[in-house]
Amino acid sequence: MLTAIIVEDYLDALTLLKRDIEANHQEIKVIDTAQSVVEAAKALRKTEPDILFLDIMLGDGTGFDVLEIFPDLRSKIIFVTASDEFAIKAFKFAAIDYVLKPYSQDDLEQAIERAKQQMQPNKDRINILKETLRAPEKKPDKISLHTLDKIIIVNLDDIIRCESDSNNTMFYLQDGRKIFVTKTLKYFSDMLKPYGFLRIHQSHLVNIQCISAFIKTDGGYLMLKNGENVPVSVRKKTEVIEILDRMHR
Repeated sequence: MLTAIIVEDYLDALTLLKRDIEANHQEIKVIDTAQSVVEAAKALRKTEPDILFLDIMLGDGTGFDVLEIFPDLRSKIIFVTASDEFAIKAFKFAAIDYVLKPYSQDDLEQAIERAKQQMQPNKDRINILKETLRAPEKKPDKISLHTLDKIIIVNLDDIIRCESDSNNTMFYLQDGRKIFVTKTLKYFSDMLKPYGFLRIHQSHLVNIQCISAFIKTDGGYLMLKNGENVPVSVRKKTEVIEILDRMHR
């Protein structure tokens, strides 16, 4: 039997989540609930649960305030947040699992299964989440990359390019490292497009700042500043040329 504490400031949402857990997840016992940072602190001082359902926005602060009060908390955390494109972006950059309100039973079940298996988010990943939520219009400085056995935090500007490997993605960094990540190239293309990354081919995503030249021969390819050559698909050529022209005006 796993224990859980729910921290949610909206009483109806708290009651619904508690009821759904009790009805559909008999392996989890909800031992306490809280509607504020103060109540959450009192509950967590009494007992550290196996799983903490933690709302981001609370009446007297945020879920991050709860985590700062308990920096050594060992509970698996399931963040709960209202549907919001900026919130989703923040969680993706931090590689932290979440469940969106309103959620489906499948969403909740998947979140609980991931929580049972997940590595605890460390302070660096929590900081990425906080910073991206705090300034959603700003380019994030860092991204968390989920490999098969760990999560690596890298600076966005250190990424030269990404290459598709079936349903996975290989990241190539300025220091020569290669990081194999268990998510699709499309996932990262959608995430990174607003921040100077260009999908130039079905298999390739590049950091525009790392492009040296566009070579029109041999079907068309990009020469990168690190000496690598990356092919450009026929349908992407016009877009690539236009972007490079704007950069050099």
